[in-house]
Amino acid sequence: MPTGRCWAVLAGTVALAAAGRILGIFELFVLAAGAAALVVVGAIGVLRRRIDLDASRTVHPARIHVGADSRVELVVANRGQRPSPVVAVRDTFAATSMSPPDGDPGSGAGRRQARFLLAPLGRGQQERAVYRLPAERRGIFGIGPLEAEVTDAFGLWARVMTIAPVVALTVFPEVEALAPIAQSRGDHLTSGAPRRATVGPGGEDLYGLRPYEVGDDLRRVHWASTARTGELVVRQLELPWQGRATVLLDVRARMHTSETLETAVSATASVLAAAWGGGGLVRLVTTEGTDSGFAAGHAHVEAVMEHLAVVGLGPAEGLEAVIGGLYRTGHGGGLTVITTAAAVAVDFNRLAGLGDRFADPAIVVIDGSTGRHRLPDTSGGPAIGVHLLRVPAGGTLAPAWNRAFGPGLVRRPVGR
Repeated sequence: MPTGRCWAVLAGTVALAAAGRILGIFELFVLAAGAAALVVVGAIGVLRRRIDLDASRTVHPARIHVGADSRVELVVANRGQRPSPVVAVRDTFAATSMSPPDGDPGSGAGRRQARFLLAPLGRGQQERAVYRLPAERRGIFGIGPLEAEVTDAFGLWARVMTIAPVVALTVFPEVEALAPIAQSRGDHLTSGAPRRATVGPGGEDLYGLRPYEVGDDLRRVHWASTARTGELVVRQLELPWQGRATVLLDVRARMHTSETLETAVSATASVLAAAWGGGGLVRLVTTEGTDSGFAAGHAHVEAVMEHLAVVGLGPAEGLEAVIGGLYRTGHGGGLTVITTAAAVAVDFNRLAGLGDRFADPAIVVIDGSTGRHRLPDTSGGPAIGVHLLRVPAGGTLAPAWNRAFGPGLVRRPVGR
């Protein structure tokens, strides 16, 4: 394809020919013919050059958090029978359709490229190149395609070929180091409570004895009681307690600016990571209808973080339905709500009312109002025992959170 320089030369050729015609100067025709010849020769030279290059790309790690770097390694090999020409290689980094919308034009969003020149490679020869890709904002980004460009000696024509496809880089939200949510017991059998470290075989504690039933494991037979009663008796083991943590993220469109949304998403990821690091089951709920359910495996946490990487603003309503679902039995454990100072007093009262069902609930308020809104008074009424943490937009949650949930603090039992 013609480059910008080629179009400039063609325009000059036409101008020289027109001037020669008007002024009757033969030398201007000669210059125009020479310029046209350069364009033709350049096109033939580029078309005759073959690019038989193959490339592979390795991104490590392919999932990172905001603020970290990913290492991209390129391996380019010549698969042709002849040495390759000098080519310009470029790799593109751009947001995909799954990335959250970014309303700040100065945030660094858009297409960026890594560019370098590749010297001629002999038959079967390969070359490596490495560059680092900083993660400045969350989202799922496409790296590539990797393109090789060859030009003629005068830079009039260029031929571009794709030598490696697009790969994905997932950037999770930034995570702060937080104290874990209190693993207090709720109204569900496994909602979580601290237990002593001494447990029975298989990680379970003895709860009691019961008569043997068909299908019971004979290894659980309590022989002393069996000998005393004359009937088979087996040990009834108690289900191990495991902490549960629910994080509710308010993504209603009228609650957020672009800055408060990013702060809220980062706070949500931090709380979930802290709860998971403490060995608890974690659950993400959002006002847009997402409910991850409770789990603790790596796959579950990565799925939650990947959702947070792309979550954007949701419908204007939805909080009331989510709160109604949380009031149902079978939840318990710790609860953290992430919202903003734009929420009205009714919203805060509804959220604070969840303190009767969850242990040590916390409401994290992202304040991007610069004084336009005032937080409601939660010193009495249904908000008693609810931690209200205020975080400025663009600020960090750790100082306020660790003061409220740091080690050595006495946890409030549910319903008290």
